[in-house]
Amino acid sequence: MAFRKRNVVLGRPPSDTAPVKESALGVKPSSLSSHTVTSTGTPSLDALLGGHGGLILGSSLLVEESGTTDFSGALLRYYAAQGICHGHTVHIVGVGEHWVRELPGLLEEKHAGRREVTASESERMKIAWRYENVGVVGERGAPAAPSRTISSPGREIDTPFQHSFDLSKRLSIPSDAQIHTLQTTPNSTPFESVIHHLERSLKTSAPNTIHRLVIPTILSPAIYPPHASRPENFTRFLHSLRALLLQYSDKLTALITIPLELYPRTSGLIRWAEHLSDGVLELTPFPHLMDASNSLAESGGARGNEDQPQGLVHVHKLPVLTEQGEGGAGGENSIGDDLAFTVSRRKFAIKPFSLPPLEGDQDAQKDAGKLTGKDVEF
Repeated sequence: MAFRKRNVVLGRPPSDTAPVKESALGVKPSSLSSHTVTSTGTPSLDALLGGHGGLILGSSLLVEESGTTDFSGALLRYYAAQGICHGHTVHIVGVGEHWVRELPGLLEEKHAGRREVTASESERMKIAWRYENVGVVGERGAPAAPSRTISSPGREIDTPFQHSFDLSKRLSIPSDAQIHTLQTTPNSTPFESVIHHLERSLKTSAPNTIHRLVIPTILSPAIYPPHASRPENFTRFLHSLRALLLQYSDKLTALITIPLELYPRTSGLIRWAEHLSDGVLELTPFPHLMDASNSLAESGGARGNEDQPQGLVHVHKLPVLTEQGEGGAGGENSIGDDLAFTVSRRKFAIKPFSLPPLEGDQDAQKDAGKLTGKDVEF
């Protein structure tokens, strides 16, 4: 009597010969949903985006800034530098190569960088590489991003999901970096060339290539022609970009900044921009003429030797919400809290913000942030 296995599916190729699709570098599954996320280059911003640990592929983030400052430019440079470090294709609109030369360099740490691993570590990574950092808490209470193992001739190296950058240094651009600087056309449809370039690049690139679109200070008169702010031109561009994000939801993300000093949130143009963007953040810098000795910036967020905050952060919209809602960010810096941003000589960070004690309450000022036995008496 002949015996044969009953659990073998006829016509199915063996598992060892099945083709394996190479995954892209710099992406990982969301910790809350089935979406795929990529890092913005700013760990505190990654943890703020609904608890997903990064910007979801196929989504756009609009950063609005009040006043005449350019703090949001640091977020854009982090975003572009992170894409270059992961080998992503970076499309930069409106600015030239000088902007690329000002990207922040990698932060030098004692144990940072690539290292060779032993055979036992390599085997462990192959089995469960994504569980290497389970239980490790990163910045703002978010789980630390796992490392990605990449094979190279003779050794294996670890490439982190998030890199640490230093604004005081300059990034060494690799010779094979895919960076495209795009300019708008002066005709009646200034954004048409940008959309055509994006569509052509997305169609011809490899399936595992991630694209990042960077647009600094969109609609600024110093970069764009006056007719670029007309609703028929600007909203058409946003609709076309949203269509590309939906069509290539596995390989394209976008980060855009816009000055509210020229286009306030009460205008219909900004309302449409917010409606057609997946996520919306607003940076509100503190007034420059505020007295430093009595300012909120001095005592509202700084603790010890930490940098003093330069303004507030308002979250108006998140790319993807889960069943946990906006509180999905978790950690000590949930979206329901007041948030502030700090831009030092080296880094950009988002942290909680609290009001200082009253000026006349000397005891509260002296004991601010301290818990004594009187506070817990009933």
